[in-house]
Amino acid sequence: QMQLVESGGGMVQSGGSLRLSCAASGFSLEHYAIGWFRQAPGKAREAVSCIRASDGTIYYADSVKGRFTISRDNARNTVYLQMSSLKPEDTAVYYCAADDADLLTAQNLCLFGAWDYWGQGTQVTVSA
Repeated sequence: QMQLVESGGGMVQSGGSLRLSCAASGFSLEHYAIGWFRQAPGKAREAVSCIRASDGTIYYADSVKGRFTISRDNARNTVYLQMSSLKPEDTAVYYCAADDADLLTAQNLCLFGAWDYWGQGTQVTVSA
């Protein structure tokens, strides 16, 4: 069974930090592109960051660039999203997704990719 499980969400004050984890089981993340997405109540799902499988190139949304960092740990079969300088507008449910396609740039994966697997999401709440 192929699964993605997010963890690490919670409630923090503005300016604080959290590290989200996306752990894969049933398949190896080494050969998959990974995306982090978020969705706030009443808003459309937003791509946050994507990392390609083949060359490891990374895309960040302008809203998080310089504050968030995506990384892989292949030994743990886990992808992370380190979030710092958090703002109330970062409040959302955060999802990770995986895709074995290797035809799109990291930016286009985030914007247009068709993702094969999704996690259940983890809530991040940032208070003012």
